[in-house]
Amino acid sequence: MQIDVSNTKVLDIYHMLVGLVTPRPIAWVSTLSPSGHVNLAPFSFYNLFGANPPVVIFSPVLRRDGSKKDSLRNVEATGEFVVNGAVARLSEQINLTSRELPYGQSEFDLAKLEQAASTKVRPPRVADAPFALECRLRQIVPVGDGPLSANLVIGEVVWVHVADELLNQDGLPDPRRVATVARLGGDDWCHTSDLFSLTRPR
Repeated sequence: MQIDVSNTKVLDIYHMLVGLVTPRPIAWVSTLSPSGHVNLAPFSFYNLFGANPPVVIFSPVLRRDGSKKDSLRNVEATGEFVVNGAVARLSEQINLTSRELPYGQSEFDLAKLEQAASTKVRPPRVADAPFALECRLRQIVPVGDGPLSANLVIGEVVWVHVADELLNQDGLPDPRRVATVARLGGDDWCHTSDLFSLTRPR
């Protein structure tokens, strides 16, 4: 199969690419509206992009009607968000919080999740998540316009919460204990438990 992107429907390109660019880690993002309503949503357009300063980027694409998602609206207004650990034992709740709710209704309530106070930012974190990254907005970069266009939310990590049981004897995260999940195409997800190691060349 050969695909000329310029002659292909946006939704068809979307489905093809999310099936090929895999696995995609999940940013389970909690935000706060200016009026104090809490939002929680997963985004699989996400990764770590630097360490000095520590920077994460997630992209809430515009909805299929071209409108902004609640998380994007909240980050634009407040400049803060939290990335909560998307781990295997919470996968059902993560999936549930992808449901579109009216603006102002909380996915914490929908998924019956308890909130925990953050340290340096106002949005709460998921109390049951074994790690969380508190972030302050550095920049939002819109890429394109119209349905499914990207909005690169660049956040600087200002505080890290991590449960001690996730760490190995060197004080670093053990992937077998962290047990994150990731998105594939369609309704498919994957575990990060099938591991192998390679020594980097010197």
